[in-house]
Amino acid sequence: MPEAVYNFAVLCEHGRGVPQDFGEAARLYRLAADRGFAEAQGNLAVLYMHGKGIPQDLAEAARYFRLAAEQGNVASQLNLGLLLLEETDAGSMLPAAPGEAARFLAQAAQ
Repeated sequence: MPEAVYNFAVLCEHGRGVPQDFGEAARLYRLAADRGFAEAQGNLAVLYMHGKGIPQDLAEAARYFRLAAEQGNVASQLNLGLLLLEETDAGSMLPAAPGEAARFLAQAAQ
């Protein structure tokens, strides 16, 4: 079931066969992500990172990237590594973590 929900979320995100709706895509990705579906976790993290359909939240983006990355999702390993390398702004809730970033980037490279 999470895979079917994920597939429909992709259609909503990209407007393929249905009107494009980032909010609905985020809701559906969350349903599949919370059932452990790594691809949905990674895609939801991207929406959090860019604030598409949901408020931008780098901490939530990192959390969902981490869940997917720990399941071996290479795109999430790369995205989490890059996110953890970024310099923090004064208002960011996500501190830079270069050591942890290196670990995820190395996993993505394998």
